[in-house]
Amino acid sequence: MKIESFFDKNTFTLTYIVYDEKTKDAVIIDPVLDYDPASSKVSTTSLDLLEAFIKKNHLRLHYILETHAHADHLSGAQFVKAVFPEAKVAIGEDLKKVQTTFKHVFNFKEFNENGVQFDKLLEDNFVLKAGDLNIKTLFTPGHTPACVSFLVNDDVVFTGDVLFMHDYGTGRCDFPGGSSAQMFDSVKNRLYTLDDNVKVYVGHDYSPGGRDVAYESTIGKQKELNPQLNAKTTKEEFVNSRDGRDKTLTAPKLLLQSLQVNIDAGHLPKEEDNGVPYLKMPIKIVK
Repeated sequence: MKIESFFDKNTFTLTYIVYDEKTKDAVIIDPVLDYDPASSKVSTTSLDLLEAFIKKNHLRLHYILETHAHADHLSGAQFVKAVFPEAKVAIGEDLKKVQTTFKHVFNFKEFNENGVQFDKLLEDNFVLKAGDLNIKTLFTPGHTPACVSFLVNDDVVFTGDVLFMHDYGTGRCDFPGGSSAQMFDSVKNRLYTLDDNVKVYVGHDYSPGGRDVAYESTIGKQKELNPQLNAKTTKEEFVNSRDGRDKTLTAPKLLLQSLQVNIDAGHLPKEEDNGVPYLKMPIKIVK
């Protein structure tokens, strides 16, 4: 099994292509669609790199996997699928909870909350087969109620926004449906029960202290070194520190743009009669 990483510096996001070098079976995890909020323009610069790598290495793309409905970037899943139509877009089945929440935030009257926008909804512990790749879905809620981690061939786990690098910490838990208590249970009782040698690939890296971008850790390193949640951290300690930190954070700058696209499996809004799609932005009037 080989892993190729792609770092989007605008959103600090890691996208991965996981593949078997012999059979050429492959999946993509968390593809990024480039979006400029000032001009509201989308482009496929990041996705073009994925396409080029897949074609250069003659890979067979089976799935486009999402660890959750991201709040900081638009998913490029449908743009990838347009190039590789045999690939299926998959996400954890609890995504339906997020759809229900944000359907009402955006007042999407005709929006289905049953996950039908995705090709496949994944149950907890379900093992997805992509040729010679065995991908186990681990429900790891906390950052959102629908977060999953992907354990591939029992050797590596992709943690999305649950665990970041062992010198940084965990994802935030203050989004609708998020829970620091759930995050603790997901990490301590789920991820930290994996073998210490299992490699951890994170969904974002923010280069604390100005270090170079890093994205690979191990369960053992996380349990020993993670400053927010290690093997010795109690639930009360984590909940108090995580909730306290989250109160100081501002909303991600692409929160509203991202979520209305990502709960729809990466589909952009339908074009209106002038041929232009429009994002919908709620306005909160503070008195």
